[in-house]
Amino acid sequence: MSSYKQTRVRQFVFAFYMSGIMSLLMSGIITLINTGLTEGYFHRWGAAFVVAWTVAFPLVSFIAPMAGKMADWTMARLFSQERRPD
Repeated sequence: MSSYKQTRVRQFVFAFYMSGIMSLLMSGIITLINTGLTEGYFHRWGAAFVVAWTVAFPLVSFIAPMAGKMADWTMARLFSQERRPD
């Protein structure tokens, strides 16, 4: 597999896991805050998770590369030699 193709597959796999984990945690916490741990909580959580992941996966796929570039830009400015008073 070419390096380019491997990088693209890694981005897809990363987006899959990141969006899934974040959607699971966030939908669970928000459902708990909004409705409490009452009867039907897990059903409501599951429904909220499906909606959240449906939205999160394409967003993470699109935003993760941009966020990485923003992080690189920030780190370059934070740790550039010009800013360090050594």
